[in-house]
Amino acid sequence: MDILQILLDFFTGYGYLAVFLVLLLCGFGVPIPEDITLVVYGIISALGHAHVHTMVAVGLAGVLVGDGVMFAAGHFYGNRVLQFRPIARILTRERFCAVQEKFEKYGNWVLFVARFLPGLRSPIFITAGMTRRISYWRFLLLDGFAALISVPVWVYLGHYGASQRAWLLEMVHRGQAGVLIVIGVILTGVWLVYLKRRKARMAASKVTKS
Repeated sequence: MDILQILLDFFTGYGYLAVFLVLLLCGFGVPIPEDITLVVYGIISALGHAHVHTMVAVGLAGVLVGDGVMFAAGHFYGNRVLQFRPIARILTRERFCAVQEKFEKYGNWVLFVARFLPGLRSPIFITAGMTRRISYWRFLLLDGFAALISVPVWVYLGHYGASQRAWLLEMVHRGQAGVLIVIGVILTGVWLVYLKRRKARMAASKVTKS
Protein backbone atom coordinates (compact mmCIF):
# COMPACT_ATOMS: atom_id res chain seq x y z
CA MET A 1 0.00 0.00 0.00
CA ASP A 2 1.50 3.38 -1.02
CA ILE A 3 1.62 6.46 1.19
CA LEU A 4 -1.24 8.06 -0.74
CA GLN A 5 -3.60 5.22 0.18
CA ILE A 6 -2.38 5.06 3.78
CA LEU A 7 -3.07 8.76 4.31
CA LEU A 8 -6.39 8.49 2.48
CA ASP A 9 -7.61 5.71 4.79
CA PHE A 10 -6.42 7.56 7.89
CA PHE A 11 -7.99 10.93 7.08
CA THR A 12 -11.24 9.38 5.88
CA GLY A 13 -11.59 7.64 9.24
CA TYR A 14 -10.71 10.56 11.52
CA GLY A 15 -11.88 13.65 9.62
CA TYR A 16 -10.91 17.27 10.04
CA LEU A 17 -9.15 16.77 13.37
CA ALA A 18 -6.69 14.37 11.76
CA VAL A 19 -6.19 16.84 8.92
CA PHE A 20 -5.28 19.61 11.34
CA LEU A 21 -3.06 17.47 13.59
CA VAL A 22 -1.01 15.95 10.77
CA LEU A 23 -0.26 19.36 9.28
CA LEU A 24 0.65 20.54 12.76
CA LEU A 25 3.17 17.69 12.97
CA CYS A 26 4.54 18.67 9.55
CA GLY A 27 5.17 22.13 10.96
CA PHE A 28 7.01 20.56 13.90
CA GLY A 29 9.46 18.95 11.49
CA VAL A 30 8.03 15.42 11.46
CA PRO A 31 9.05 13.90 8.09
CA ILE A 32 5.57 13.66 6.59
CA PRO A 33 5.30 14.93 2.97
CA GLU A 34 3.11 18.01 3.32
CA ASP A 35 2.30 18.30 -0.39
CA ILE A 36 1.09 14.69 -0.62
CA THR A 37 -0.90 15.20 2.59
CA LEU A 38 -2.67 18.24 1.15
CA VAL A 39 -3.40 16.39 -2.09
CA VAL A 40 -5.02 13.61 -0.06
CA TYR A 41 -7.27 16.20 1.58
CA GLY A 42 -8.48 17.15 -1.87
CA ILE A 43 -9.12 13.51 -2.79
CA ILE A 44 -11.15 13.02 0.39
CA SER A 45 -13.33 15.99 -0.49
CA ALA A 46 -13.83 14.68 -4.03
CA LEU A 47 -15.02 11.35 -2.60
CA GLY A 48 -17.66 13.17 -0.59
CA HIS A 49 -16.12 12.75 2.88
CA ALA A 50 -15.49 16.48 3.36
CA HIS A 51 -16.09 19.88 1.80
CA VAL A 52 -13.16 21.01 -0.35
CA HIS A 53 -13.26 24.67 0.76
CA THR A 54 -13.40 23.60 4.41
CA MET A 55 -10.40 21.38 3.75
CA VAL A 56 -8.48 24.38 2.43
CA ALA A 57 -9.38 26.40 5.55
CA VAL A 58 -8.40 23.58 7.93
CA GLY A 59 -5.21 23.04 5.94
CA LEU A 60 -4.26 26.70 6.21
CA ALA A 61 -4.94 26.65 9.96
CA GLY A 62 -2.78 23.56 10.51
CA VAL A 63 0.07 24.95 8.42
CA LEU A 64 0.11 28.38 10.06
CA VAL A 65 -0.22 27.09 13.63
CA GLY A 66 2.60 24.57 13.12
CA ASP A 67 4.89 27.14 11.53
CA GLY A 68 3.98 29.72 14.16
CA VAL A 69 4.84 27.39 17.02
CA MET A 70 8.30 26.72 15.54
CA PHE A 71 8.95 30.45 15.14
CA ALA A 72 7.65 31.23 18.62
CA ALA A 73 9.81 28.50 20.18
CA GLY A 74 12.92 30.09 18.72
CA HIS A 75 11.76 33.62 19.53
CA PHE A 76 10.88 33.09 23.19
CA TYR A 77 13.53 30.53 24.18
CA GLY A 78 16.45 31.60 21.99
CA ASN A 79 19.42 29.22 22.04
CA ARG A 80 17.83 27.29 24.90
CA VAL A 81 15.41 25.77 22.40
CA LEU A 82 18.31 23.65 21.13
CA GLN A 83 18.36 21.83 24.47
CA PHE A 84 15.13 20.18 23.35
CA ARG A 85 16.38 17.08 21.55
CA PRO A 86 13.78 16.91 18.73
CA ILE A 87 14.53 20.52 17.77
CA ALA A 88 18.28 19.94 18.05
CA ARG A 89 17.89 17.17 15.48
CA ILE A 90 16.04 19.49 13.12
CA LEU A 91 18.35 22.46 13.57
CA THR A 92 21.90 21.17 13.52
CA ARG A 93 24.83 23.59 13.70
CA GLU A 94 25.45 23.11 9.97
CA ARG A 95 21.84 23.92 9.12
CA PHE A 96 21.86 26.93 11.42
CA CYS A 97 24.92 28.38 9.65
CA ALA A 98 23.42 27.62 6.23
CA VAL A 99 20.15 29.34 7.14
CA GLN A 100 22.03 32.36 8.47
CA GLU A 101 23.83 32.66 5.12
CA LYS A 102 20.50 32.55 3.28
CA PHE A 103 19.11 35.32 5.47
CA GLU A 104 22.18 37.46 4.78
CA LYS A 105 21.81 36.88 1.05
CA TYR A 106 18.03 37.08 0.55
CA GLY A 107 16.72 38.84 3.67
CA ASN A 108 13.33 38.07 5.18
CA TRP A 109 11.98 36.77 1.86
CA VAL A 110 13.62 33.49 2.83
CA LEU A 111 10.60 32.97 5.10
CA PHE A 112 8.28 33.16 2.11
CA VAL A 113 10.35 30.75 0.02
CA ALA A 114 10.75 28.35 2.97
CA ARG A 115 7.10 27.24 2.64
CA PHE A 116 8.06 25.62 -0.69
CA LEU A 117 11.22 23.91 0.59
CA PRO A 118 10.44 20.56 2.28
CA GLY A 119 12.96 19.73 4.98
CA LEU A 120 14.13 23.31 5.39
CA ARG A 121 10.94 24.98 6.59
CA SER A 122 11.31 24.22 10.28
CA PRO A 123 15.05 25.06 10.53
CA ILE A 124 14.44 28.39 8.78
CA PHE A 125 11.45 29.29 10.97
CA ILE A 126 13.23 28.35 14.21
CA THR A 127 16.34 30.30 13.21
CA ALA A 128 14.26 33.36 12.32
CA GLY A 129 12.71 33.22 15.78
CA MET A 130 16.04 32.69 17.55
CA THR A 131 17.77 35.59 15.83
CA ARG A 132 14.68 37.83 16.21
CA ARG A 133 15.26 39.25 12.76
CA ILE A 134 11.56 39.80 12.24
CA SER A 135 8.44 40.35 14.34
CA TYR A 136 5.99 37.53 14.93
CA TRP A 137 3.21 39.27 12.98
CA ARG A 138 5.40 39.99 9.98
CA PHE A 139 6.49 36.36 10.00
CA LEU A 140 2.84 35.27 9.92
CA LEU A 141 2.20 37.69 7.07
CA LEU A 142 5.00 36.27 4.90
CA ASP A 143 4.26 32.66 5.80
CA GLY A 144 0.52 33.20 5.39
CA PHE A 145 1.03 34.73 1.94
CA ALA A 146 3.02 31.67 0.88
CA ALA A 147 0.47 29.28 2.44
CA LEU A 148 -2.35 31.00 0.53
CA ILE A 149 -0.54 29.88 -2.62
CA SER A 150 0.63 26.39 -1.69
CA VAL A 151 -2.29 24.99 0.32
CA PRO A 152 -5.12 25.70 -2.16
CA VAL A 153 -2.98 24.51 -5.10
CA TRP A 154 -2.39 21.07 -3.59
CA VAL A 155 -5.88 20.60 -2.15
CA TYR A 156 -7.69 21.58 -5.35
CA LEU A 157 -5.26 19.50 -7.40
CA GLY A 158 -6.22 16.47 -5.31
CA HIS A 159 -9.91 17.32 -5.60
CA TYR A 160 -9.96 17.58 -9.39
CA GLY A 161 -7.56 14.71 -10.03
CA ALA A 162 -9.02 12.23 -7.52
CA SER A 163 -10.11 9.73 -10.18
CA GLN A 164 -6.67 9.49 -11.78
CA ARG A 165 -4.13 8.64 -9.09
CA ALA A 166 -1.16 7.95 -11.38
CA TRP A 167 -1.65 11.26 -13.19
CA LEU A 168 -2.11 13.00 -9.86
CA LEU A 169 1.19 11.78 -8.42
CA GLU A 170 2.96 12.81 -11.61
CA MET A 171 1.43 16.28 -11.35
CA VAL A 172 2.52 16.53 -7.70
CA HIS A 173 6.14 15.92 -8.65
CA ARG A 174 5.91 18.31 -11.59
CA GLY A 175 4.14 20.83 -9.41
CA GLN A 176 6.97 20.84 -6.87
CA ALA A 177 9.44 21.87 -9.55
CA GLY A 178 6.97 24.26 -11.17
CA VAL A 179 6.21 26.08 -7.93
CA LEU A 180 9.91 26.57 -7.23
CA ILE A 181 10.45 27.96 -10.74
CA VAL A 182 7.55 30.40 -10.31
CA ILE A 183 8.89 31.49 -6.92
CA GLY A 184 12.34 31.98 -8.44
CA VAL A 185 10.93 34.17 -11.20
CA ILE A 186 8.92 36.25 -8.71
CA LEU A 187 11.90 36.80 -6.40
CA THR A 188 14.13 37.68 -9.36
CA GLY A 189 11.57 40.27 -10.46
CA VAL A 190 11.35 41.72 -6.96
CA TRP A 191 15.14 41.89 -6.74
CA LEU A 192 15.44 43.65 -10.10
CA VAL A 193 12.79 46.20 -9.11
CA TYR A 194 14.64 46.78 -5.83
CA LEU A 195 17.95 47.32 -7.63
CA LYS A 196 16.32 49.72 -10.12
CA ARG A 197 14.75 51.79 -7.34
CA ARG A 198 17.98 51.78 -5.36
CA LYS A 199 19.89 53.01 -8.40
CA ALA A 200 17.30 55.76 -8.94
CA ARG A 201 17.56 56.86 -5.30
CA MET A 202 21.35 57.00 -5.50
CA ALA A 203 21.17 59.05 -8.68
CA ALA A 204 18.67 61.44 -7.10
CA SER A 205 20.90 61.75 -4.03
CA LYS A 206 23.90 62.70 -6.14
CA VAL A 207 21.87 65.35 -7.96
CA THR A 208 20.69 66.79 -4.63
CA LYS A 209 24.23 66.96 -3.24
CA SER A 210 25.56 68.63 -6.36
